[in-house]
Amino acid sequence: MSPAFSLHLLAAALWVGGMFFAYTALRPVAASMLQPPMRLGLWQQVFSRFFPWVWLFVLILPLSGYYLIFSQFNGMDNVGITIHVMQLTGWIMIGLFVYLYFIPFKKLNIFIIEKKLPQAADCLNIIRKIIALNLGLGLITIIIGSTHRF
Repeated sequence: MSPAFSLHLLAAALWVGGMFFAYTALRPVAASMLQPPMRLGLWQQVFSRFFPWVWLFVLILPLSGYYLIFSQFNGMDNVGITIHVMQLTGWIMIGLFVYLYFIPFKKLNIFIIEKKLPQAADCLNIIRKIIALNLGLGLITIIIGSTHRF
C-alpha cells in the first residue's frame, strides 16, 4: 500500500469518523445533559477544534486521490465508475463543508457573541443537517471505495 493511499484512507476515516462520533454520541448526550446556552457553547468549541482538521482532510483527500488516479491508473480514462462516484461524492462533501464553515458556522459564532441564542440555535440546526448529509455521503463513499477492485 502506497503512502498516498494510506494518507487518503486515514483522512477519509478521520473525517467520517469524527462526524459519526459527533452525530451519534456527542449530540444526544449534549442534548440530554446541557441547557441550550451551554450546548451552543459546547458545539462552538467542538467545531472550532474539529474544523481545522477537516480543512486538512479537504486538502489531503483530493490531492492524494488525484495523485493515485494519475500514478496508479495513468489518468481518468483508466479508472472504473466507482472512482468517478467517489470523486463526485467527495466534491459534494467538500462543497457542503465549505458552505457549512463560511455561512452557518460563521453566523453561529457571531450570534453566540451577540447572545442571540435563538438565531445561534437555528444555525446549529442547519449545521446538524449538513453534517447528517455529509455523514451519509461519507459512509456511502467508504463503502464504494472498500468494494472497488484495485
